Formats: sequence, structure tokens, C-alpha cells
Amino acid sequence: GAPVVGTERRQVFDIPKIEVKVTEHRLVSVRCDCGYISTATPPAGVVSPVQYGPNVTAIVVYLYCGQFLSKKRTAEALAQLFGTPLSAGTVAAMTKRMAAEITESGFCDLVKAGPLRAPVVHFDETGMRVAARLHWVHSASTDRFSLITVHERRGVKGIEHAGILPRYLGVAVHDAWAPYDTYGQATRALCAAHALRELVAVTETAADEQTAAMAERVIEALRELKAAAEEARDAGRDAIDAQAKTTGLDGLRAAILAEVAPTAERSTKRQTTHHALFRRLRDRFDEYTRWVRHLYLPFDNNAAEREIRMIKVRQKVSGFLRTQHGARQFATIRSYLATAVKHDIRFIDALVHAAEGKPWLPSAA
Repeated sequence: GAPVVGTERRQVFDIPKIEVKVTEHRLVSVRCDCGYISTATPPAGVVSPVQYGPNVTAIVVYLYCGQFLSKKRTAEALAQLFGTPLSAGTVAAMTKRMAAEITESGFCDLVKAGPLRAPVVHFDETGMRVAARLHWVHSASTDRFSLITVHERRGVKGIEHAGILPRYLGVAVHDAWAPYDTYGQATRALCAAHALRELVAVTETAADEQTAAMAERVIEALRELKAAAEEARDAGRDAIDAQAKTTGLDGLRAAILAEVAPTAERSTKRQTTHHALFRRLRDRFDEYTRWVRHLYLPFDNNAAEREIRMIKVRQKVSGFLRTQHGARQFATIRSYLATAVKHDIRFIDALVHAAEGKPWLPSAA
């Protein structure tokens, strides 16, 4: 009967024990007086005498394509977590069916059409071992879509297989890799963060103090412009202060030009690399600094590099993919998941929809 003088709240978040539930459907057959036999129609999605349901399929594909476990480790995880024994072959079959469902739903067409209408698209590529050979993963990303493709070739053939850059008319953000320049119809915005990393490497490897010092000067000028752009965005302005922009660009250009001639000697391979960098910064100055004049453009190419980084994580965790078909299925599902997240759809929800034969589709608008 004592009065309550205080309440202390303590909460425990936990997941209840999950066990596999088996649902049996009995399809009754009856014979008519005329001899015709009629059999009940099975529920939607029940196509085999024994099969796994959409939640199991979604979890399997999430572990395999979302968390990059190998097929064997994915099967072991299901057995340990839920008491559901699977084989590596079953994991492969589930992945194949889901990739087919996603493709047949029209998702791939939508995710290719989306970037073509976007004002800015990010492009990048990286190597991946497939069938014991080097293949190439290409990414095209916007704030709403992510397209990931796999091809045997890195250059023009791989880019054309992806099907975005050859038809794109907006601003293409990428690094200074030469094959991108094959397609001149797009406006180019080269990744300044990539240039910044190259400049940092110059400061660490230059044989003379002058080259290192000039690289530091270019780095400082780039960072000052980046800070001015961020300040303008934070303040809600659509442009950098005119005086700061002019001063910053002039300082950056002067720092680059000051180092082109001194590095022209190129007596070593390293000096040749340094000279090529400063000459490229000079010759493509407008492309490297387009983000200074148009604040809606990014300083870096992180939007594409994030997708590529996941491919590298996959290789580190589980090694190479065994077949080209498997690699393309993996790329299709990664495109599906990466695009779903950009629309605030959880991985597992998107995968359950696909496992039920009704893949989530982004708006075409």
C-alpha cells in the first residue's frame, strides 16, 4: 500500500526464436460419373511437391547477395539459425529464380531508363574475377537508380553493354579513364576527389621538394574551393561568392600551371606520371572544376564508387564467382537492392516481394 514515488523503465529488445513452419496443401482429385477427373488448383506460388517459401528464399538471397556469404556458408547459416538444411545448389537455384523474376518484371528496363532522364549520372568500373578470369563490373548511379552490369571487357564494349553512357545527354561524372571520352555527347564533370588522391600520392613520392610543395599548393586550393562550395550549400545559396570563386579558380589554375613545366623533364617513370597528372589538370581544368560553377554537381564520384566498393567487399569475403551467368544474376540482384534502398525499401522487404513473384518496381517518373 505504499505510495509510488518513482518509476524506472527498462526495455529488452530481442527476437523470438524462429522456427520453420511447414504448411501442407492437399489437392483432392474427384472422378465424375462420366469418368472425367478434376483436381484442385494449388495456391498461388505452390508449384512443387516440396519447396521453400518466400521468406526462406528472401533470407537466402539476402545473405548471399546482400551480405556476400558464399553459397556454402549461406546454406550453413540457414541450417544453424533456423534448422533448415539447404545445399549450396539450392542457394544457386534460388538466386537464379529471383534474378529471372526481377528481369522478367521489367525492373532492368526501368533502371536503365531512369538514369537516361537524370540531370547527373555517376559512372565507375572495377575488376572482378569470374570463372577464374578477370571481368569488369560497370556502375551507373543517380540518387534514385543504381545499375550494375558485368562484362568480359573493361572498355567501350563493357560501357556499351551497360547501355547508359552511349545514349546519355546530361552531366556524366566519372574519373579521367580514357574510354569514357569516346562518348562526346554528354557534359563531363571529372571526379575532383580522384585528382586529390593522385596529388596526395605526388606529395608522398616526389623525388624533389619543389614538386611535392607545388602538389600541396594545388591540394590546398582544391580544398579551399570545396569548403566554399559546402558553405554556400549549407547557407542555401545556389552559387559560391563571386569573388571567392574567381580567386579560388585563379589560384588553382596558377598552381597547376606552375608545375607543368618543372615536371616536363620526365627522367624517371614516376616523374612521367607526375607530369601527366599536372598536364591533365591543366588541359581538363573546366571538367575538374565544373562543380565550382554549378553547385548541384558533386565534388566527388562517391555515388558510383559506393556500388563498386560492394563488389570489392564481395570478393574479399567470398572470392570470385564461378560462372558468367552467376555473375550477371548477382549484378541484377545488386542493382535491385541498391535501387530499393534509395527508395527507402528495406532489402528483406524487396526480396520477399521478388520471392513471391511480385518484384518491387521503382516509379518510372
